[in-house]
Amino acid sequence: MNNYLILFHFVLLLAYSNTLLTVKALNYKPNDRIKAKLTINDFEKGGSGGGPSECSGKYYHDSIPVVALSTRWYSKGRRCFKNINIYTNNGKSTQAMVVDECDTTVWKNLGISKKDPQWGLMDIFWSD
Repeated sequence: MNNYLILFHFVLLLAYSNTLLTVKALNYKPNDRIKAKLTINDFEKGGSGGGPSECSGKYYHDSIPVVALSTRWYSKGRRCFKNINIYTNNGKSTQAMVVDECDTTVWKNLGISKKDPQWGLMDIFWSD
């Protein structure tokens, strides 16, 4: 077993929709693409995503591309306001700004419709 086994939850809030991303990574290096899964979750005020963001103290509307990372990847706020890249196997990609230590994201920027069988749970990659 690798000494650097890392389990984490990664969450994105992107335009039009919210999702939860759970990620498992082995031997992470900066700029590596981290394999992850997207699942749907709400992150607006009053939604199931929790309280306001850790970085700004604000909630974010579904149309704003922001991301919340697990405690390990949030790294005590060191990634606050930095953009990460999000990639799918369909060739689409998008960026989101780190604003929280929590969970959520979007599908439409990645070209996935609600009718797509991948909606709600999808393999992706992300990087710094």
